[in-house]
Amino acid sequence: MKKRILVIEDDPAIRQGILDAVEFDGYAALWSGRGDEGLEKAVQADLDLVLLDLVLPGKDGLEVLRALREVRPRLPVIILTARGEESDRVKGLKLGADDYVVKPFGVKELLARVEAVLRRSAERPSDVREVKFPGGVADLERREARLSGGVRAELSEREAELIRYLAANSGRAVSRDELLERVWRTDPTGLETRTVDMQVARLREKLGDDSEEPRVLLTVRGKGYMFTAEGRKR
Repeated sequence: MKKRILVIEDDPAIRQGILDAVEFDGYAALWSGRGDEGLEKAVQADLDLVLLDLVLPGKDGLEVLRALREVRPRLPVIILTARGEESDRVKGLKLGADDYVVKPFGVKELLARVEAVLRRSAERPSDVREVKFPGGVADLERREARLSGGVRAELSEREAELIRYLAANSGRAVSRDELLERVWRTDPTGLETRTVDMQVARLREKLGDDSEEPRVLLTVRGKGYMFTAEGRKR
């Protein structure tokens, strides 16, 4: 069965060029020229990926992405935009974009990014359903951390994916770039952001992990972060 891609782009010429390219490459394509209508299709249709412009009538791309992440947090999204400023790029990443392509872009580049995002999405570790740690357990299916004493904390989709990936690589220091690529599913090349650090800090708080002397999500200086179920210090 062909993978299905939704193109949300208001410029008819750009939209048609993208549709022709993805269909020629073997994908099935749907489209919308408005943000509000595109969001409706993204929520209701059986899709594998969304190509999303930022400047749209009805709803802008960031509004669409924010709403989409609430109802379909796992659906891969690549942002298409002529706005190349880092602030927009970081906003998109924080809202859950999987990649970011700045116009004008070549067809080969776009298709390569589509293929890479779909591949990374399929490779994300999904066999870990429960992660035990000193003082509690993270239930990844229910997306909650349960601490000793009955305290519960809801985990966001990103937090669940982050602890899932770190736990799947327990005992190994995982770099920020690797986390951006495999959890955020974006190309970290040339990207300077504290998104990973802030997400780890929030996750530590929900796991009851001391930010000053963490025992579960360790900071490995010069390398990144490491999960340990034994509760050791580093």
